[in-house]
Parts: sequence; C-alpha cells; structure tokens
Amino acid sequence: MDIKDYILKIGIEAKKASFATASATSLQKDNFLNNLAHRILANKVSIIANNKKDLIQAEKDNQDESFIDRLTLNEKNITSMADGLLEIEKLEDPIGQIINQKTMKSGIEVSQMRVSLGVIGMIYESRPNVTIDAAGLAIKSGNAIILRGGSESINSNKYLGELITQSLQESGINTNAVQIIEIIDRQAVSELITMNKFVDVIIPRGGKSLIKKITDDAKIPVIKHLDGNCHIFVDEFADIQASINIVDNSKTQRLGTCNTLESLVVSSKIAKDFLPKIKKIFDKKNIEIRGCHETKKIISNVKQADEQDYYEEYLGPIISIIIVDSIEEAIEHINKYSSKHTESIITKNVDNGKKFIREVDSSSVMINTSTRFADGFEYGLGAEIGISTDKFHARGPVGLEGLTSLKYIVLGKGQIRK
Repeated sequence: MDIKDYILKIGIEAKKASFATASATSLQKDNFLNNLAHRILANKVSIIANNKKDLIQAEKDNQDESFIDRLTLNEKNITSMADGLLEIEKLEDPIGQIINQKTMKSGIEVSQMRVSLGVIGMIYESRPNVTIDAAGLAIKSGNAIILRGGSESINSNKYLGELITQSLQESGINTNAVQIIEIIDRQAVSELITMNKFVDVIIPRGGKSLIKKITDDAKIPVIKHLDGNCHIFVDEFADIQASINIVDNSKTQRLGTCNTLESLVVSSKIAKDFLPKIKKIFDKKNIEIRGCHETKKIISNVKQADEQDYYEEYLGPIISIIIVDSIEEAIEHINKYSSKHTESIITKNVDNGKKFIREVDSSSVMINTSTRFADGFEYGLGAEIGISTDKFHARGPVGLEGLTSLKYIVLGKGQIRK
C-alpha cells in the first residue's frame, strides 16, 4: 500500500469512528481515560525503554539539550501524563451541553448545543507526551483523532499508541478513534492536510517551518500553535525580589518550552537596581544575555542584541533584554515583537496592571506571575492539545471546549413565520 492509500484508509476509518465517539457515553469516555492513566503507570518501564531508542538516535543526530529535554520521557513526566488524564476524567463532559436558551416573540425556543468537531488531524514534533494529552482530550470531547508525531519520537509514539488502542477496546470505544501514523515519510503530512473529505480540523505543534508548511498547504481549517516568544515587563513599581523570583522561574525552570520567558523588558526607573541582581542568577545558570545599548551600560559582558533577537524564540540558554522609559513603550515593544503567546507584567501599581492586560494582544496576559503557568493543566483544563495564538474559534490553551463547536437548536409548537 502506498502512502496516499495508507493515509486515505486512516481517514476513512477515522471518519467512521467519529460518529461513534460523538455518541459515546460519558461513562465510556471516562472509563477510557481512567483505564489509560493506570495502563501508563503500569507500563512505565516499557515506555522508558521505547523512549530510550528515540533518545539514542537523537544523540547520534547531535540534537541539542532543549530538544532532548522535550523528547525525554521519565518517571516524573510519565506520572504527569497519567495525572493529566485523571484530571480530564473529572471534568464535565461538554458534549450535549445546552447554553444560551431564550424564547423569542414568535414562541420558538432557541438555544445552542455543544457538539464535537469530528476528526482532528494532529501534527507535532519532539514531545511524545502530546500523544497522550491529545488522545485524552479528543475522546472526552467526542472526536476521533489522527496523530502524526515527528520521526524523532516514532518508537515512543508507537508504543503509547498500543496502550491507547488497548484502553479504547476495553472501554467499548471504536479503536480507530485514535490512530497513530506510523510512517515517517513527510508525504504522509501532505496527504493528511489535504484530506478534507475525512478530516475536519488540523492542529500543528512544532517549529516555524512546520507551521508555515501546514498553513500554506492545508485544505482544512488550521488551529495554529505558533512559537512562544514570551515577555515579562518589570515595571517601575515592581517589587525587586518578586521580579527576580518570577523572571528566574520563567526563564530557567525549563528552557525548551513554548511558555518559557525569551524576552525581558525593564523600566529604566528600576533597571539599575534590578539588572545586576538578575544577571548574577543568569550567570550562575549559564544564561547568555543579549541586551540593548542601555542594558550594556548597566551590566557588563552582555552581547549586543540585534533586531532579530527581539523576535526570537530561543528554546535555550539565551534571553534578550531591552530597557524602556514607560509602560506605553513596553506595550508597544511587546505587541510588535511578541508571537502572541504569553506576556506578564510585574508591578504593584493596579492601574498599570489593568492597562497591561487590556492593551497587550496575546492569548495569555498575566500580572505578577510566571509565564510558565500558561498551560492547560495549570488553567484547570486537565491538559491541552496546544496553545492557539489564533483569534478565531480557540485562543490560548486548547482544552475540551476548544475541540467542540456549537449548533443552534430550535424548538417549536407548530409556529410558522409570518
């Protein structure tokens, strides 16, 4: 069977399965989530062994530390995967929910019902934990999903796919509701994103080149998960120690995630006090600073930032810094260079906090906390299938509701329009 026929077969099976998942009971879906969570915990050793095959290849390919970090499955993040499924299980089933009920002058009753999207095509790189998060969210929201992970995580994804299939079967849900594309040829992606008879939406997660290819070539609606050039603005009214703690956590807790701090904006009125202190921490943790001219006047041994640095998602031990004279200038800078993912302000000034969250145009905007909280699990969504930087349909971490749509329900008692 050639690649086109292989993907077509998967699409046909997914479409058939989507009708079954759309009508699956809440009990069936929750049983699947619970079953898969416990199956993951019971098979930690095998998961790590299969992941090790991918890690060995990644090392042979000279992948960097951040890449290896995203690819690695260990006891801690395997437990987190299971915990995410159990959190999704606790959430209310969105399918069939009725909202916005009203009775019109004609006497008809109009409302909206939440329904599944149908078949989701998910294309992602590096992170095998996405396989589990996506499967759990898709089934709970009544969808079928086709998963195409990167070649670098093929062994991990294939094994996790086996666990998913076993859990679907035991829960009485069509096993084609979650399918893993097991071939690594890039033609598989090209076929998937043009299969509009069988796939209802495409969700890509990965680098800019992947997102661009899919956005340019897809014949199916796309929910984009773009890069995370996240900012923190240290306002003139910021608490210095709180600023140090938040900036440190946002940048160094984990370097290779989309909610990691990449660009620091600092008020000129606080910069001389704040910058030398944060530099000490960055020096200890081997974080390279690329700063503006004013930054270089305050702290030494700093590389000069160029225009591209302010656009960059480093996913590594580098951060850009710029000093500004006002909150207006900070907001202007962030809105120009941000990827519209997550931005935070550190301030004790209530009015500045309100201004920041009102005027910064990103999917998550925060006051006095770490950008690392921009995450579906931390937002109470159980998990996320991605963080959308689009403005339509879904924005920010995409959980259950982001994988559903609404249809109008109209109830009458024989009325006719006059």
